[in-house]
Amino acid sequence: MNPYILATLLFSLGLGTTITFASSHWLLAWMGLEINTLAILPLMAQQHHPRAVEAATKYFLTQATGAATLLFASTTNAWLTGQWDILQMSHPLATTIAILALSLKVGLAPLHTWLPEVLQGLDLTTGLILSTWQKLAPFALLLQIQATNPTILIILGITSTLIGGWGGLNQTQLRKIMAYSSTAHLGWMILVLQFSPTLTLLTLLTYLVMTSSTFLVFKLNKSTSINMLATSWAKTPALTTLTPLILLSLGGLPPLTGFMPKWLILQELTKQDLAPIATLAALTALLSLYFYLRLSYAMTLTMSPNNVAGLTPWRLHSPQLTFPLAILTMLTISLLPLTPTILTLLTL
Repeated sequence: MNPYILATLLFSLGLGTTITFASSHWLLAWMGLEINTLAILPLMAQQHHPRAVEAATKYFLTQATGAATLLFASTTNAWLTGQWDILQMSHPLATTIAILALSLKVGLAPLHTWLPEVLQGLDLTTGLILSTWQKLAPFALLLQIQATNPTILIILGITSTLIGGWGGLNQTQLRKIMAYSSTAHLGWMILVLQFSPTLTLLTLLTYLVMTSSTFLVFKLNKSTSINMLATSWAKTPALTTLTPLILLSLGGLPPLTGFMPKWLILQELTKQDLAPIATLAALTALLSLYFYLRLSYAMTLTMSPNNVAGLTPWRLHSPQLTFPLAILTMLTISLLPLTPTILTLLTL
């Protein structure tokens, strides 16, 4: 792709998200979401492959549906209450429709079915943008909506953690596994959204760091399926040793970074007298943990049949930039000891 076109598209992506962040009026927020969607479509379809074009088409249709529903919700709210302000959305009907529209845009279950299919049709770089940056604008709106009926958020959260864990069990394609992982993590964020928005923000930040490092590992190894992970020993031995820690951090095992948000969310749910929900959420985390362990096993404890030529790639210098991966891997593995400091900042 022409570097000028690429720069324009990336600038538009940033602009769309920033407009949504900065808006207090529903129409402006909707405009930001639309700019965001239109900017990523050429990045998705740049490969001229039928799967990529199909993914871009599916993504466009789902995002357009979500945006239209959101516009309908805000118009309904303005009609019933006379308010266009995001923070003033008070009518239960409009609030529920807006939450469902934003759930469709980020890929929360049961509105998640487009996400694995779309992610599977993209290359790893565009998949990384879709799994991280594209979640920010809808989440900024979800954080601002005061849910008048908290039950819907809990139902969406538990359904997402369950389906996110269950759906990834039988997958062999890494991008589909990351899509289900994304749904499960978003479920955890939604569960605690109404009780502690700052905790949701912390979970979102840790999710962005962990998912980015996982995608960059797959990109460096050029791996798109579980079987292709077995060749990573020959390419990047040191990184292959660290990758299970990244994956287990995604699964939420102590003493890794991913344990922190899960621990704090379970604690907050218990404080709110929702011990059964907390127990169910903790059990669904085991489902996700299984497929992260499966990836770790495939990467470190299996060896693909290699000839001499296949064992030599580690000697060749990789042209890919590894500094971002190094920083993100360090953050993914070692942030848990900072929990007391983060808790202090959250309660300020």
